[in-house]
Amino acid sequence: MQRRNFIAGSASLTAALLAAPNDAGAAAIGSAADFVAARKFATTPFGQIAYVARGQGPLALFLHAWPLNGYQWRDVLPRLADARRCIAPDVMGLGYSEVREGQEITPATQADMLAALMDALGARRADLVANDSGGLVAQMFAARHPERVRSLLLTNCDVQRDNPPPSFVPIVKAAEAGALAERLLPALAANLALARSPQGLGVGYADPQTLTAESLKCYLGPLLETPERRDQLQRYTVALGHNDLVAAEPALKRLRAPVRIVWGADDTVFDKASPEVLDAIFPRSQGVLRVAGAKLFFPEERPQVIADEARVLWALAGTA
Repeated sequence: MQRRNFIAGSASLTAALLAAPNDAGAAAIGSAADFVAARKFATTPFGQIAYVARGQGPLALFLHAWPLNGYQWRDVLPRLADARRCIAPDVMGLGYSEVREGQEITPATQADMLAALMDALGARRADLVANDSGGLVAQMFAARHPERVRSLLLTNCDVQRDNPPPSFVPIVKAAEAGALAERLLPALAANLALARSPQGLGVGYADPQTLTAESLKCYLGPLLETPERRDQLQRYTVALGHNDLVAAEPALKRLRAPVRIVWGADDTVFDKASPEVLDAIFPRSQGVLRVAGAKLFFPEERPQVIADEARVLWALAGTA
């Protein structure tokens, strides 16, 4: 749609991007233990929402994939901390957020939780950067709270005709039967080789070695800690089996914020035509970038791609 504007923005930001942290020298948050030590909690009507923050300035929210948590963004946040107050929250049912008893957990309630989190953080608007199920939540947020979206950067995620993707349906069925938290994820948590395989989380990585034992424990450990956590995980996974985006599409077509789609070209989970579907929906789409050799969870493997694209998009969006 407005690709010329995006290209112009890229040219005007050349000097800034050259001065920005690069893959070799950027200061990462570090180990999972460092990430845990940096975690904070915000009190909301939905519960205590876990998040990690870097930087100051206008708020940017980084929304993680299923079944990951904010640790997915550990190498992105430091790269953008000079430009935004970067917040990586854990959505309800995943990660370390402590959900209020009896709380409904769906993509729609996740969106409303994010609005409450923004209120708790004192922010009126935010830039959203999202991956996988986080992209679904980001779209629901944009549909329900459009006035609070400054910009939207979507990576591989659900779209209206691919929500959920076919390969995720068996996972939904396992959650409905109670097997997801009782058998499937415990098996992955106990076997790094299996977790790295195409039958496990390895389906999302171009290099499955990216998934270390430390990161596997960080991702899956909290989901299996207690019966309550296992129940929350399964209820949210079942909710991800419902198509919420068809009803949201009219609102998304009215979104006034600029949108950029950055897509891992080798993803085998979502339909390869999905980025063009998204591009056609948003009136201020800045076009699609396909990242060669990248798969579903590529923001974890290629943080500089996200940082570069976000800087250009944020320059178009401004800071108001």
